[in-house]
Amino acid sequence: MNEKMGKLKKYFPFILLIILVAIFTIGNSRFLTFRNFMVIAQQMVVTLIAALGMLFVIVEGSIDLSVGGIVALSAIAVTMTVEQLGALAIIPAILVGVACGLINGCCFTFLKIPTFIVTMGTMTSFRGLVLILTGGSQIMITNRSFLNFYNGQYITGVNNNVIMVVIITAIMWYVFKNFAFAREVRAVGGAEKVATLAGIKINKIKVGVFVLCGVMAGIAGCFQSARSYAATPTMGDGMEMDVIAAVVLGGTPMSGGIGSVLTTVLGTLIICILSNGMNIIGLSADIQKVVKGIILIFAVCMTVDRKRMGVIK
Repeated sequence: MNEKMGKLKKYFPFILLIILVAIFTIGNSRFLTFRNFMVIAQQMVVTLIAALGMLFVIVEGSIDLSVGGIVALSAIAVTMTVEQLGALAIIPAILVGVACGLINGCCFTFLKIPTFIVTMGTMTSFRGLVLILTGGSQIMITNRSFLNFYNGQYITGVNNNVIMVVIITAIMWYVFKNFAFAREVRAVGGAEKVATLAGIKINKIKVGVFVLCGVMAGIAGCFQSARSYAATPTMGDGMEMDVIAAVVLGGTPMSGGIGSVLTTVLGTLIICILSNGMNIIGLSADIQKVVKGIILIFAVCMTVDRKRMGVIK
């Protein structure tokens, strides 16, 4: 029985993906077309970039609810500097991400506040800053060099941002697989006390994962601003759910210790196919939220390691 459950957990993301594709293909013939596939690829860009940062946080055993707010603040940083920097406006976006990540990481590590509480508080604060900076109105981007660089097509039929996210994913895969930092993140998430005895600098790792998550959210904010041609007060609102769900649906347990870049890509694909498919078959936004919530709960049930969690609270 345990062996069967183990196999089901291992192949759960693939099974779910096949089921969703089958349901949406039957529901509407437009779903399984090259044109719609490219739409899904476009929808994956921002979510995947943010999810790759969230992967490190969850593997370390924490959570970051402020991702959507960081995305919005980073997008505002782009709008404020794009006329001077053009495509290099991504740099201020990354710096905003670093600052937000440092705030989250330091509050968690040095003030000993649980990450759920810390990032829920910073999520609210970041959202307030977004409203102050935008004045409740969208800030348009008209710089053609910036928009062409991120939204244009150097290869016919494939947008530049899709190519860029493939490159970013390859870099993150290499980092997660080969860098000592990633090995230490897995060690801390798997058994923090053992990692401490092994000489791993726990505080450095805890702050580092939140800074990395902030950097990836900053990059995602730049891409989102280019895609939307603007920074808006509601940008990234509710995005944290999709990002966390993408990581968990890929098979990364919330209990930490293990994870994979490639399965996070798979989880992001599932989330974007789910959103795209429900739109195509005409489900309302309210029903879509219900479905996503149910699937997320089911995914956590399939991936959580109950033996390591001890008492469930």
